[in-house]
Amino acid sequence: MFVPVVDRQQRPLMPTAPSRARRWIKRREATPFWKGGVFCVRLNREPSGRVVQPIAVGIDPGSKKEGLTVKSADHTFLNINADAVTWVKKAVEARRMMRRARRSRKTPCRANRENRARGGLPPSTHARWGWKLRLARWLARLYPVTQFVVEDIAAVTKPGQRRWNKSFSPLEAGKRWFYAALAEIAPVKTKQGWETKELRDGLGLKKTKAKLAELFSAHCVDSWVLANWWTGGHTAPDSTRLLCVTPLRFHRRQLHALQPTPGGLRRSYGGTRSLGFKRGELVKHPKHGVVYVGGTSGDRISLHATADGSRLCRNAKPAECKRLAYTSWRTRLLPGLTPRVPAA
Repeated sequence: MFVPVVDRQQRPLMPTAPSRARRWIKRREATPFWKGGVFCVRLNREPSGRVVQPIAVGIDPGSKKEGLTVKSADHTFLNINADAVTWVKKAVEARRMMRRARRSRKTPCRANRENRARGGLPPSTHARWGWKLRLARWLARLYPVTQFVVEDIAAVTKPGQRRWNKSFSPLEAGKRWFYAALAEIAPVKTKQGWETKELRDGLGLKKTKAKLAELFSAHCVDSWVLANWWTGGHTAPDSTRLLCVTPLRFHRRQLHALQPTPGGLRRSYGGTRSLGFKRGELVKHPKHGVVYVGGTSGDRISLHATADGSRLCRNAKPAECKRLAYTSWRTRLLPGLTPRVPAA
């Protein structure tokens, strides 16, 4: 896995091999740091050259999983299997239910007020496509991206349900918003699903039907094919290692529990701060190693595993935790094949 490199002004340069990054760090020519769960180095001197190769990011969007690949003509730098944001719709429904119940109790004669500005994307649609945009911006800060290649998906009308694409489709509206925001970073090319399949079949690659599996053949095979269509250079994947990314859910606006305790009081809930730490922040604990910060319990904080998000303890002392980096998602690297494939 190649190491991303940035200069002293945080501008991305071409990635380097791990052995060279170790030599730079040993000679104090570079400073190591973590960004979004990926190990990077920042040069402490002027780079020997700023010539960069064309680097494409292939994106295979999905409803439950996303596939992203960063690739040049010579190397595949990163394959990402990301979980999609799926909880916003239910959260909005719960908020609406609590609001209606509160108003019926406190103001039963309140008339409906049509005084809110309408328009824009639905919250769940904005969250889904905004998550894809966050990943794209994160990759553009690590690699000198010159092109985005996205599989263009379309809304499908299911039998007996509402027919989309006649007047309005949340998917189409979110997709157009995503393409416009993505074009501000780098040029965007789109491919239809059947075109992606033709490219995949032309290289003899297979895609599994288990779309939720954490395998290269689930989503990243399509994102790799899309990136390789732009950069060229390979007739087979030169790396199938996966970086699995799961977004963390923060309750920034909900400050109390929904159900009150006996006596009518509602305990504190939500927020993004935990005794001086930011929730989701990577810390190093003497017993549990590298973990991320969750909630609080009195004067102690809870620590969670980066692999599956399980809580390791809820009584860690803040003084024992060494701050490493902040991230709003958890990552884990899965092993994969790295065959020696000759360039095309």
